[in-house]
Parts: sequence; structure tokens; C-alpha cells
Amino acid sequence: MTGILPSLALARPAVAQDRAISLLDVARLQAVTGVELSPDGKHVAYLRSVPRRPYVDEDGGAWTELHVADRSSGNSRPFITGKVNVSGVRWTPDGSGLSFRLKRGDDKETSLYVIPLSGGEARKVLEHDTGVGAYSWSPDGQRVAFLAQEKEPKDIKERKEKGFKAEVYEEDWRVTKVWLATPGPTGDSWVEADESLKPKALDLPGSAFAVEWSPTGAHLAVSLAPTPLIDDEYMKQKVHVVEVETGKVLAKLENPGKLASFKWSPDGKHLAMMAGADLNDPGDGSLLVGSVTGGALKNVLPDYPGHVNSFAWQDADTIMYLVDEGVWTALGKVDADGTNQRTILAAGTHVMSGLSLSKDGQQGAMISESAAHPPEAFVMQHGDAAPTRITTHNPWLSEVRLAKQEAVRYKARDGLEIEGVLVRPLNEKSGTRYPLILSVHGGPEAHESNGWKTNYSRPGQYAAARGFAVFYPNYRGSTGRGVAFSKLGQADYAGKEFDDLVDAADYFASTGLADRKKVGVTGGSYGGYATAWCSTALSEHFAAGVMFVGISDLVSKFGTTDIPNEMTLVHARKYPWEDWAFFRERSPITHLQKCRTPLLIMHGAEDTRVDPSQSLEMYRFLKTLGQSPVRLVWFPGEGHGNRKAAARLEYLMRMMQWFEHYLTGPGGDPPAHELDLSSVKPAEKDDDAKEEPKEG
Repeated sequence: MTGILPSLALARPAVAQDRAISLLDVARLQAVTGVELSPDGKHVAYLRSVPRRPYVDEDGGAWTELHVADRSSGNSRPFITGKVNVSGVRWTPDGSGLSFRLKRGDDKETSLYVIPLSGGEARKVLEHDTGVGAYSWSPDGQRVAFLAQEKEPKDIKERKEKGFKAEVYEEDWRVTKVWLATPGPTGDSWVEADESLKPKALDLPGSAFAVEWSPTGAHLAVSLAPTPLIDDEYMKQKVHVVEVETGKVLAKLENPGKLASFKWSPDGKHLAMMAGADLNDPGDGSLLVGSVTGGALKNVLPDYPGHVNSFAWQDADTIMYLVDEGVWTALGKVDADGTNQRTILAAGTHVMSGLSLSKDGQQGAMISESAAHPPEAFVMQHGDAAPTRITTHNPWLSEVRLAKQEAVRYKARDGLEIEGVLVRPLNEKSGTRYPLILSVHGGPEAHESNGWKTNYSRPGQYAAARGFAVFYPNYRGSTGRGVAFSKLGQADYAGKEFDDLVDAADYFASTGLADRKKVGVTGGSYGGYATAWCSTALSEHFAAGVMFVGISDLVSKFGTTDIPNEMTLVHARKYPWEDWAFFRERSPITHLQKCRTPLLIMHGAEDTRVDPSQSLEMYRFLKTLGQSPVRLVWFPGEGHGNRKAAARLEYLMRMMQWFEHYLTGPGGDPPAHELDLSSVKPAEKDDDAKEEPKEG
């Protein structure tokens, strides 16, 4: 089947929708970023992302607040709000309160806090010299296992103070350890009161990335890699079962590839994990189960045409999971031995993630989004036909006219069916062709869902409101269609995977929607690589490109990235020195002389994943060659993607300025390099300043 697929969006309130979405609307979008259901299933704790307001708040990343909603009524209470960044929310084992990580007040580093469900003041129960990382409560709630590095040795600190600050690259690190602590009952009094209560580190083989306390209380599950380097985190994490009292490693579970998360079965006999199916699996969306005594892991959903995005044990024998299938999500469950797999909610209506279950496994909470709204908190209980929404953090969207959004399938030139999500022009008229923007996801081990498609780097509804169609393709190599599909681009950089993009543009031209001479392409990271390739080797097909934190030279990319082994094992499948010609031929800079596509290049100046030199190389060659417009924009203080409010807003403005200039405007020389910020700058001081932290 090729063409438009049925789409479902939640019913929108009957409110006059008399305006299109604006720049500042995009900048103020709030979202739920995490949910945790209480053990009794009656309350949902959730994290709410609140962007800072350009020109009003001090510039920076979004604030993250803690709220708690009643599961049955949906009534929500703010617990920790204001200028805060709450993380690591967990219910205390008895369900009487919530613990979370936060740095505030006089805290030198991130500390662990607890606040009662009944409300009141949050109290600090644990601190550490280098901050409290990921943590897990003992079943009785008396102790905490947490991750932290040791304090920098005194002699090293003194040496640096005297100016000896040289860094030995990829050797000058300290491992992250697992520590056991008894949280203080009243603030941080344990620090002074009882030396025996101070945290103690376990001596484990490697650097820790996650820890989970067993339901029996006798063991810890710890993911360890040889070093804390990012490449090892990606490709070498293994789960170890550790005896709490002795710190001895009792077993090691040999997951073959990437590792996302792991959880104990309620009886403490098994561990389930989201991980790669094998060493060369680009993703970590297979569901594996193993005995805590060690031995082989079993893939309980082998050859599943999708990727698991979250899971939870319903009971000692059953696992519930959310799995991405194409542009939708399904809810299912399977027995721990891999039998009796069944679907609870089929894919085709919802986009969901972050599954959390009550202790009895009968109530659930999750995050869900749609074409009509960003991620919100939803709940579901046994017997429900579909989840129910309990939060609304962007009520003003009911006043905004949103463009139609659809799931689309088309045939690539070799006959392979490709799927994606299309946002149509807002005021589309029959018989009119429109400029088309292809928004290409990174990874490529990622995928597009038929949910909310608009943020600072993905133009979606904002571009649609300005007369563009926007298509988000799940080209071959994407996740969401099983491991085999996600491997289709391996050992073929910029091959059929990017031909799929050209075929998408041709398809929409054939339907009468797109003006084939007005097709733009954009994306970040691997999507930036796609943009660079489409603007050079495939330049005749694209009228404008916006490349973000992208790759221009595969050889120097390997030499400057922090994930060279990941790049080799799940993408290239060979090292550059094994085939120099291939890496050169598949590098956009090799095809610069074909470039006729005006290219805007943007990059975070502190990017360690794709070094900024990738963008500088591309710019320098094109600028010197001089046969097509090019511009390079640095974002100081930003990394592999923009975090701060002003940088995000400016990115969206510059991207749309470029596309409007070359796809619907005069073209020719680039537009003015200085942005007109009058449309986003308040006319007078906004007195509605962000408040100081509050506690519920």
C-alpha cells in the first residue's frame, strides 16, 4: 500500500482557532518528560519541562519541575517548581513520598531530596562531594545505592591551582563508582553525626552507569563498562549482579550490544533489559531476559517488527512493554520465557513512551503525544481500551489552527516501502503546489512518530503556517521496523538510505503536493550528514539546505568523534584504513564541485560528538569554491544540539529565513546575516518573572 494512511488526533476543544502558531509559541511549548506511578497506583509523579522566555528570563536551558497528579481525577499539584532542574524522580519504597535529585540553595553539587506525598518541605537526605548520580532505594527504604565519582585527589587539585592544567586525552578520567549510604532522617545531619553512616564505595571492575537494588534486598544489578568514556558507555556496558554485603560480583549478564535499561523481576530471580539484539544492532530496542545467576539471555520478542521503548514487570512471570511500530506505538505483554506474546493496544492510534506500573501491575502511566499536542501524562488500567490523558500544559493550543498531519507510505526506487509523517500546508488549496522541506532525523538509529512534530530544529507546524509542506521520512536504517530494517544502511553510508530522500521528494511531486523545484532539506547529526550529501552529491534535487551539527568528511569525523567504535560497529562496519576510498567517496566534501544548493551550516561550538571542524571544512571549501551561497553560524556554549532558549529560538529563525529566501523568496545572495528580533522582543518589561523554587 502506498499513500496516505489514517491519522488520529485527540479531540480538540471547541474554541475559536483564529491564528497560526508563532515563533514565540514554539519557544514556550511545555512537555511532560517523565512519569512515575505510585506503588498503589493512585498518584502519578511527573516532570514538566518549562522553557525559559527569551528577553524575559536569564538565558539557559528549560526548567524541570516536579508535579503529582491524582490518577483517577487527573487533579494535579505542583511539588517543586520555579527555577529548578529536578531529575531522578522515584517513589520511596513505602509510597509515602518522592525522592529526587536537585542542586539548589547552598548545594555545591546535586543532592538527593525527599518530599512527603502529603506535601510540605523537601529535605535533603544525601549529598556527595562530586554529586549524587543515578540511584536506587533498598526495598525497606533504609539505604540508597547511588553513582558518583571520587573526589579529586588533593595533590591533583593543588597542582592545577598552580597552573599545571594539562589534560591527557582519554586517560585523565576517574571511574564512576557505586556507593552505599544510609540517608539521614533529618536533612544532612548524618554528615556530622555519625561517621559510620557516610557513603562507602564498592570496588567493582569498571565504571558504573546504572544501579538497581533487588526486591529481596540482597543484591544490586549494576551496569559497568571498562571506562567512563562515551564509546564504552555505548558499546561495552554489561550488567553485573553484586552481593550487597560483600560487594562481590556473583554473575555477569552478557548482553551482546548496546544497553538502554534493566529491571529486576518482582521475585528477584530474573533481569529484563532493553538492549541490542547483537553487537552490530544500531539500536537498543530488543527485550532480553536472563537469570540473575548468569548464563544466556533470551530475546523474548525475536524478529519483532518494531523497537521497544520502555517496559515494566507486571508480575514475576510477565513483562508489559511499549513498542514503536512504524509511526505509532503498541502496548503489549509477554511471558518472561518468551511465550504467550499478546497485544493490548495495537499500533495505529497512539504514540507512547515511559511506561510505569503500579506494584500490582493493574494500573499504568505513560507519556503520550499526538499531532495536536506535545507529550503529556496519560494513565491506563486493566481492561481499558485506551489510555486517558490527565495533564494539559499548553491549553493555548486550542486557540491555534494546526495544519493537517498524516502518516504516509511510498515506494523507494528499489521497491522498498518507506514510511514517514507529513505536515501539510496550513491553508492548502487544491491544485496548488507547495515548497517542501524534508526534515531528516539523526542516528540513523531513530525514527519519526506521528506525534508532535514541532520544535526549534524541526519546523513542522511553524513552517506549515508559512506555506510549506514538511515531511519527516523514516528512511532505511531507521528504528521502529525491527532490527533487520535498522541495519539496511550499514556499510553503505549515503547510499540507498539517502536515495530514499530523493524518492520522497519525487513522490510528493507526483501527488501534486510539492513543487519539485522548491524542495529543501534539513537535519541534525546524521540528518546533518544527509543534508550535506543532498546539497553536494545530490544537489540537482534540492533547492536549499540547512545543515546542523552535521558530517562533511567521514575520515576526519572518525578521527575527532567520541564514538569511533560505535561508528564502526553499527554503521560503517569497517575502519577507515580498511577502505580509504569508500570513506572518501561517501564524504560530502568529495562532491563539493557538484554543489549548486544554497547551504546554511549551523553548529554548536562545544560539540564533542561531531566536531565543529566538520562544519568548518564544509564551509571553507564551499566558500572558496564560490559557486553556490553558503553561510556558517556558530552557537557558543552549545554542543550536539542547542540547549539554551535564545540559541533555540535563533536556530529556528535562521532556518526559516534561509528556506523562505531560497524556496519562496528572491534567492541569489544570502539574506542579511543579522536577524530582526523585533517580533520576539517584548515591547516593555514583562513583570511575570519566573518565581523562585516552591514546594508543595
